[in-house]
Amino acid sequence: MLRLLGAEPIVGLGAGRALLMQLAHPGVARGVAEHSDFAERPLARLFGTLDFLLITAFGTPEQVERIAAKVRGIHTAVRGEGYSGNDPGLQLWVNATLIDSALYLHERLGRRGRPGEDEAEEYYRQARIVAEVLGCPLEEQPADLASFRAYMDEMVASLEVDDNARKVAAAVLHPRKLRALAPGLAVFRVVTTALLPEPFRERYGLPWGARHRRAAALVLGTAALGHRVTPGPLRRPPQALLVRLASHRVERTLRERRARRRAGRAERAGD
Repeated sequence: MLRLLGAEPIVGLGAGRALLMQLAHPGVARGVAEHSDFAERPLARLFGTLDFLLITAFGTPEQVERIAAKVRGIHTAVRGEGYSGNDPGLQLWVNATLIDSALYLHERLGRRGRPGEDEAEEYYRQARIVAEVLGCPLEEQPADLASFRAYMDEMVASLEVDDNARKVAAAVLHPRKLRALAPGLAVFRVVTTALLPEPFRERYGLPWGARHRRAAALVLGTAALGHRVTPGPLRRPPQALLVRLASHRVERTLRERRARRRAGRAERAGD
């Protein structure tokens, strides 16, 4: 079920929704603000997250453990006052936003409408692996879909959006280095705003008037129609190809990361 629902392209429409929900947690927002380079390399960071999810969902156990070990190693360096990249609570929340967004997109736009409770339950049960392989044990995650939904309701009601979250969200929604993609970014912003839970939309102060609602309805309606009339084999790329491409990008990203670290150390040594 994880592979069946996760392979649908409409899930990608929820990327911005999930990210802004993640940033609403002050620990996540501060960690990203102090350790991430979203502002300088927004697409690279986005693809890095998507590649990890693709390999976790569709890769072999060996591929999953290999990338999980690398990500855990990166997270070890992500720590500061009040947060840690290896905090199970933060890992739980980050994965919860991905699960919630995927289910929400399928319920709103999916080919068969709302997934049945058995399907949604199975999807949730399997999707917990993303947080598990990063270090959040299953016993620290909601045990079933009902518990998960209660957890989401509590988090959405209680989390406040702080200045760190707004700063990173602005870099994601209005990236300085991607101005050539202005039309696509406008669509991304309106879709992200439309899909966000209303409390978060208000806490971020995102514009949401009649014009925005009409634009969102047009984009999401078109996406839903395209999803429903396109046969599955044409909608979904081959899973093996996705994993190969994701693995290639991950290895390239890690090489570039190591090169930047070496360059930084050399520069500091020169000073």
